Amino acid sequence: MRVIHCGKPNTSRDSKPYRSGHYQKNTTSYGVILECDELWSFVGKRLNKQWIWLAMDRLTRRIVGVHVGDRTERSAQALWDSIPAQYQTSAPVYTDFWSAYARIIPAHRHYPSAKSQGETNHIERFNGTLRQRISRLVRKSLAFSKNQENHLGALWNFIHHYNATMCV
Repeated sequence: MRVIHCGKPNTSRDSKPYRSGHYQKNTTSYGVILECDELWSFVGKRLNKQWIWLAMDRLTRRIVGVHVGDRTERSAQALWDSIPAQYQTSAPVYTDFWSAYARIIPAHRHYPSAKSQGETNHIERFNGTLRQRISRLVRKSLAFSKNQENHLGALWNFIHHYNATMCV
């Protein structure tokens, strides 16, 4: 049986820094790590697929890059261009095995991994959060965006609110 204490930081040697607004996060020991993934939705009809490309800072859980488009190398490049320069130059990037990532992200920074390895767990969980909280992203739903502007507006509004409410 495992007991979890919510009031004090976890001080074991192999644990990650305690995640709370009351304690300062240790950014020097873990550095900056990105997780990238994409999920699909549609606008108007199912044939009009829109791929939402996301990049998340693993430590802060903030979304640092977003692009909405198709599932091509051009969209992967647009996602990479939306990521701040400090991440592009220093962060290792964990992705799935989608070939567009390998062509865009520099090889010395790119680490493709299977879902079973757990390196993209946080961004995959965020995709689930998006689908639960924005009804127009649910796969089988009567709620869907009828035009592109409404689709982008709902997504941007949620991401900005999500980033603003994250503990620092």
